[in-house]
Amino acid sequence: MNVLLIGGGGREHALAWKISQSPKLEKFFAIPGSPGIANFAECVGNISIEDNAALVTFAQEKNIDLVVVGPEAPLVNGLVDALNAAGIKAFGPRKVAANIEGSKIFAKSLMKKYGIPTADFGIFYNPEDARNYIRKKGAPIVIKANGLAAGKGVIVAQTLDEALNAVDEMRNFGDAGNKIIVEDFMDGEEASVLALTDGEKIIPLIAAQDHKRVDDGDKGLNTGGMGAYAPAPIVDEKLAAQIEEKILKPTIAALKAEGIIYRGCLYAGLMIADGVAKVVEFNCRFGDPETQVILPLMESDLLELMNACAEGNLSDAKISWSSDSAVCVIMASGGYPKSYKKNLPIDGVTKAKALGAMIFHAGTKIKDGELVTSGGRVLGVTTTAPTLREAVDKVYKCVEVIHFDGVHYRRDIAARALK
Repeated sequence: MNVLLIGGGGREHALAWKISQSPKLEKFFAIPGSPGIANFAECVGNISIEDNAALVTFAQEKNIDLVVVGPEAPLVNGLVDALNAAGIKAFGPRKVAANIEGSKIFAKSLMKKYGIPTADFGIFYNPEDARNYIRKKGAPIVIKANGLAAGKGVIVAQTLDEALNAVDEMRNFGDAGNKIIVEDFMDGEEASVLALTDGEKIIPLIAAQDHKRVDDGDKGLNTGGMGAYAPAPIVDEKLAAQIEEKILKPTIAALKAEGIIYRGCLYAGLMIADGVAKVVEFNCRFGDPETQVILPLMESDLLELMNACAEGNLSDAKISWSSDSAVCVIMASGGYPKSYKKNLPIDGVTKAKALGAMIFHAGTKIKDGELVTSGGRVLGVTTTAPTLREAVDKVYKCVEVIHFDGVHYRRDIAARALK
């Protein structure tokens, strides 16, 4: 199969690494790709992932059999619709289905209509109405931008003043913040459960736990994710069955009842309390950095599974898993998720690989023949081991040999599970 991967972050590097292991793979391209993805695919950096017409033309010219769409923005922008209209298969939901991430109003309204467990909420188009609702509800409370905000359009306000100020901060997210969701605060432990689906059958992947806050102890600003581990022990067999029966299957069925066939990866961000899971949010693609710990534990052919999703024939598919644990630590630029410097030289990647790490490039580029930083999240350092404790010890040994000026990373990834 000739495959085109869309994206260039850490998630896409992990996808490229796993897809490249398939015996079915023939030619492999990535737009725009990254220095890490370039080890597996021919990277094409002069086409925008927002230019549907140019992407379709490229896929036609290269006789692409399957396009794998990594990030949410092209999915919400209707890339899969454009590819399908040209007779090209794609892994990922069409535009109307991608709305489950592209519009929190759509997602929350769907959950309410079909009884999918989630926090109570209000929808507001006027900031003053949102503030009045917050005053009635009190704090803690959660304020969210409606549209895409790169994983950062959420503020968990602990005080009333913080909540009222959060309404104004939603303006920082542009069009995404013009409509606001205000949700009841849910206490508990978070987990991410991703599932592959062809619109009928669902295959849940092993549960992972992401670490959203920038600093140790889950303090500081929300980020796109500072690390993850899998499997997440909080999701035991009983809870996994409940998540599949009460959340994943009903969501795909609810979309189908609305005339929407969802194909691709459905990501459920969950809050778990007293053995019950509720939906925090849905995403329409693989999680980042959850993908960097889930795929190293997958023993099955990912390309084969993705193709089955795209063709609508996942019914006979099964996934086998390693019994190991995996941990990913994100090495970020100093100042992230606010302003940060770029073009800083990165040292020690080869040393870390020699110690057994998989290095997934999240925000890097080659400048004058040297690997340098180019984003907020720079590298995802992943290790696997027979136990979670061993994987944690191993990953931090690898992280310690990598350096760039101002590097910041959390030192407590998976600490909650180890307790």
